[in-house]
Amino acid sequence: MNMLAGKIAIITGASSGIGAATAIKFSQLGATLCITGRNADNLKSVAEKCSNGSGNTVPPLIVQGDVTKDSDTHAIVDAAVQRFGRLDILVNNAGILELGGIDNTSMEQYDRLMNTNIRSMYQLTMLATPHLINTKGNIVNVSSVNGIRAFPGVLAYCVSKAAVDQFTKCVALELASKQVRVNSVNPGVVVTELQKRGGLSEDVYAQTTMTLHHAEED
Repeated sequence: MNMLAGKIAIITGASSGIGAATAIKFSQLGATLCITGRNADNLKSVAEKCSNGSGNTVPPLIVQGDVTKDSDTHAIVDAAVQRFGRLDILVNNAGILELGGIDNTSMEQYDRLMNTNIRSMYQLTMLATPHLINTKGNIVNVSSVNGIRAFPGVLAYCVSKAAVDQFTKCVALELASKQVRVNSVNPGVVVTELQKRGGLSEDVYAQTTMTLHHAEED
């Protein structure tokens, strides 16, 4: 069923993990895509998967970029609107994970996490909003269970995802009268390259969840 037929969607962080899976699913549902990420080869692979078996004959637009760079965020929105003439959906998925607690997180780590996980989302949403108002479109922010629950050893990540949830609520309130829907999704732990790059092995994940379980029992 092509429930997204005719819809133009930007998906950030689409080169792997949840973003790649979202792009493939959206294409199967008929959406026309602008996919963005830092890894050009991975984006090409995702674009091919989107085209194979999709009822949409329009191939995804690939925009390689780093969402922490202001010039790249402008380029992403501009490229999509110039190519397709409109924007219906923004999926703010790009994010990173780094391990560290209050006693061992550097400010460099904190800045990287906040710049990637919330600042880039803020700017992309700001740039996309005029176009989404025109189409009465949708914004989907990919948050995390870490935005709702406290987990040990990933402090800055938890803070960034809590910020995503509050950002989502505020923007939803602001844009409701303009008929733009804004929602966040809060997945549990999905072991993707993001977690592996952040140092979250399956052993570390098991230890973390065990610690959380014991804390809840106490």
